[in-house]
Amino acid sequence: MKIAMLARNANLYSHKRLVEAAEERGHELDILNTLRCSMNITSHRPRVMYDGNTLSGYDAVIPRIGASITQYGLAVLRQFEMSGIWSLNESVAIGRARDKLRSLQVLSRRGLGLPVTAFAHDPKQTDEVLKVVGGAPCVIKLLEGTQGIGVVLAETDKSAKSVIEAFRGANVNILVQEFIKEAGSSDIRAFVIGGKVVAAMMRTGAEDDFRSNLHRGGSAKTIKITPEERSTAVRAAKAMGLNVCGVDMLRSNHGPVIMEVNSSPGLEGIENATGKDVAGMIIDFIEKNQTPGKTRTRGQG
Repeated sequence: MKIAMLARNANLYSHKRLVEAAEERGHELDILNTLRCSMNITSHRPRVMYDGNTLSGYDAVIPRIGASITQYGLAVLRQFEMSGIWSLNESVAIGRARDKLRSLQVLSRRGLGLPVTAFAHDPKQTDEVLKVVGGAPCVIKLLEGTQGIGVVLAETDKSAKSVIEAFRGANVNILVQEFIKEAGSSDIRAFVIGGKVVAAMMRTGAEDDFRSNLHRGGSAKTIKITPEERSTAVRAAKAMGLNVCGVDMLRSNHGPVIMEVNSSPGLEGIENATGKDVAGMIIDFIEKNQTPGKTRTRGQG
């Protein structure tokens, strides 16, 4: 197969591993800088150009679109899909996952475990929002934040009100969530490929940091997840319509609660923690499922 990967940094561990896994299996994988792609939106002949040359001959595309260029990246991916090229994760599904509020609404409708979450526009509704999540301590998140950036733990009602009013005063959209204290600054990343959890790790935050993101100095180790956690991860991936994703969960007193479904999960942490060839599993999935023109939106919302 000839595979295109939409990614801006060819030197990232995840991207190098996918190239390595593809070449080991006899495939050709080209890394295309998403921002150097342009589109010819001609009726009946949608095309993607790269540095002015029309791209052709690709059997599949792996979208590794950075959060900062989601809108443009999804437009490029849609153009590939319109050309009949099969995508590992489809544009609509990625769009769902990137919108934190939308993704929580989709998961909520499916009855999946979530932290109590509130969202409001008017700073005057701060007291109402805090009441919904049970007051402080609570977690305040930027809708556009990634890798733990833009996530604040407010330990008192007074500090929570100050943070909420400051963000809303700057016209920044935020979510307010209950703080799952019993999780102990740890979360579970379940890596789902093709409706199966293929690897799982527990991430623990750096000292004095409630966030467990590896980018924030956290650590990771392999873990055996419960049947309920496995089912939750699989159902979340299906609800979002994602073939490949990382489902981040907390262990609460009332079972697993989902924090996020990541449509472009990194491979370094999960491969190092578990010793599994996750990149190879992704390429194997593409081999078995790639079909020209098969792209179709799954999931609802």
